[in-house]
Amino acid sequence: MKTQAMVMTDFNKSLELTEIEVPHLENGQVLVRLAASGVCGSDVHIWHGEDKRVKLPLIPGHEGVGYIEDIKGQHCSVDGQILHPGDLIIWNRGISCGRCYACQVLKQPSLCQERITYGINNPCDTPPYLNGCYAHHIILTADTDIIKLDDSTDPVTMVSASCSGATIAHAFDMCRIKPGSTVAVQGPGPLGLFAVAFARALGAGTIIVIGGTASRLDMCKKFGADMVLDRKSVSKKDRFDTIMQVTGGRGADIVIEAAGYPDAAKEGLDILAMGGTYLSTGFAQFTGYAQIDFFSQIVRKNAIIKGVWVSDTSHLYDAVHLISKNPPLFSNMVTHTMPLDNANQALELMASKKALKVVLTN
Repeated sequence: MKTQAMVMTDFNKSLELTEIEVPHLENGQVLVRLAASGVCGSDVHIWHGEDKRVKLPLIPGHEGVGYIEDIKGQHCSVDGQILHPGDLIIWNRGISCGRCYACQVLKQPSLCQERITYGINNPCDTPPYLNGCYAHHIILTADTDIIKLDDSTDPVTMVSASCSGATIAHAFDMCRIKPGSTVAVQGPGPLGLFAVAFARALGAGTIIVIGGTASRLDMCKKFGADMVLDRKSVSKKDRFDTIMQVTGGRGADIVIEAAGYPDAAKEGLDILAMGGTYLSTGFAQFTGYAQIDFFSQIVRKNAIIKGVWVSDTSHLYDAVHLISKNPPLFSNMVTHTMPLDNANQALELMASKKALKVVLTN
């Protein structure tokens, strides 16, 4: 049996539609026919050669939802269901070793130094070869954590749970929202939208989003934002004054950086309340330095600053259930769908920010 995948053989070059022989499955492996493959903003950085984890040749794509086509032996979902051909599934994009200090002592498998990620550092010249989601098929290894989805689930809507949804679930796993808390979100992309949705679901009082794209800010309102501030038309000082006015001069209890720009950090710490928590989720690679006043922005505030690196299976589980509660809302996040062989166009759309979310379909 043969299948097709879009293969990256060099950075900043077009991906090539390539025919690949599907190998015989080993015990516990699962052959999945992909129904939806998400094109993530980090895929653009991978395409540009900005992610040091990447090994070529690569089938990109770490976000996938699909139907099981074949299983060798037995593989169970994370809640103990025996999986069968025909089941609709989503899976944790990362596979941690389960044995190291991060996995066993810290209980943070996302920090595992041996972590393998589909479509990022798992090249397609390594068995089982079908190691990324920009393909008609992917082979999941025996140690991949799988969540079985309801048959009525729309794969296109659900696929964003794999990355941006799970990452924001990880962020909120690191801090507790008290009822009535003010949450400020920097960046109205997929991460920002999930931040708004999770904050609303977890009981935030007021949610404020700062961003520079009017259409995305409007989308944030649909997801539950109470106020949006367009950084292109509202000055930094006016944004600060507005947030202080809304919060009675205290600032935001929780600020979530979902932009990936160093300048966001300084503003985020300025608007953070005394005793507040700053969660940085938007940096997938190095993009520069931020100048921080440790006394006034951190020490004087007793501020808590936490970096949020990827996610684990529990966070994916939370994101799946968040989307399942309101699929029509999350379907708004997907602005473009296109067939697999249009992957290069999809990357260009994401790079130009003309698309909020692109999903490849089979």
